Formats: sequence, C-alpha cells, structure tokens
Amino acid sequence: MFELDPRLQADTWVLGDFPLCQLLLSKDANYPWLILVPRRAATTEIFELTEAEQAQLAVETAQLAEGVKTALKADKINVAALGNVVAQLHVHVIARYTADPAWPAPVWGKVPAVEYRPEQLDALKDTLRAMLPATFTWVEN
Repeated sequence: MFELDPRLQADTWVLGDFPLCQLLLSKDANYPWLILVPRRAATTEIFELTEAEQAQLAVETAQLAEGVKTALKADKINVAALGNVVAQLHVHVIARYTADPAWPAPVWGKVPAVEYRPEQLDALKDTLRAMLPATFTWVEN
C-alpha cells in the first residue's frame, strides 16, 4: 500500500493526484517547488515502475513542467529525481528564476526555507489550478 514518506509529509502540502502520481507543493516559498510521487508502495527507482508507469511518469512530469514554466513565467525548470535524503521515488519540478536566492546554484540547502504567506499560497494554488490538465484531481485541504 502506498504511503507518503514522513519527511515529504512534513515538508509539503498534498495538492492532489495525477493518474499515477500524487502532486505535492514544497512549503519553501523561495521557489515554486512541486514534487511528483508515484503512488506505488516501496518504490525507490524509476526502473522499478512498469514500462507503462515509466511512460506515465514521463507524461505527468512533462505536463507539469511545461505548465509551470508557462503559467509562472519561469526562466528555467529544474527536474530531478535524486532520492539521497528521501529514498521514496519522487520527482522535483522546480521553477527557477535568474533573480531567485539560489540562482544559478541548485536549490538544496542554499538558503533557509521561507514560509508562504497565506495570500501567496492561495495565489499559487489558483495559478496551478488553472494550468493543470483535466486528468488532475485536486485534494481540498
């Protein structure tokens, strides 16, 4: 049975579900930082997914990355599946800007996390709601 890693639970909000992945939003307001987590138990690597699931992960990642880049007018989208701290398979999709606090370095550990202001979080969710495909189901929280 699929269970979200406790660290991901603590560091993110669950936004909803694509056909394969749960979509999370990092609580760090420094960057629009989304995370796709395939809803598969005990999966740590992309190659552990079936070929159909690998293809679906690629589709969901591309849909999210393209939508975020367009809707948020990002200069660059960083996509990564590292898993060095959290072993559960997850894919980071991070909107980057040349003026963001870590540019051009990776975001991990560069600057302290910043909490979202309620209005900032609501605005980002509204933007995401407008750009996510019809195959996405929102979780209201």
